[in-house]
Amino acid sequence: MSKSSSTLLGILAGTALGATLGILFAPDKGSNTRKKLVEEAQATKDHLAREASNLQHQIADTVSSKKDSLDTKVESLMSDASYKAEDLITTLEKKLSELKAKNKKLQKS
Repeated sequence: MSKSSSTLLGILAGTALGATLGILFAPDKGSNTRKKLVEEAQATKDHLAREASNLQHQIADTVSSKKDSLDTKVESLMSDASYKAEDLITTLEKKLSELKAKNKKLQKS
């Protein structure tokens, strides 16, 4: 889990715990306290769901971006390798041609 995700989760947990403790120690009727606890729990649940969804979208965007970048780099490397292979083949063909010419001269002698 990333540092920002851990920090966000810690802040949310601290907020939920603080709100719960504040409600529990507040001078109010039990039914009102329970109602407030349920409302706070639902609000925290909704907030966590939104944050999880946002995090999921951020991760998906990052993965997609990195994949596109990797695809581009692989394509570039393949293209460079192809050009280098073509240069090597051309050089080898020239050397072979030179060797064939020398071989002909040696055979005539």
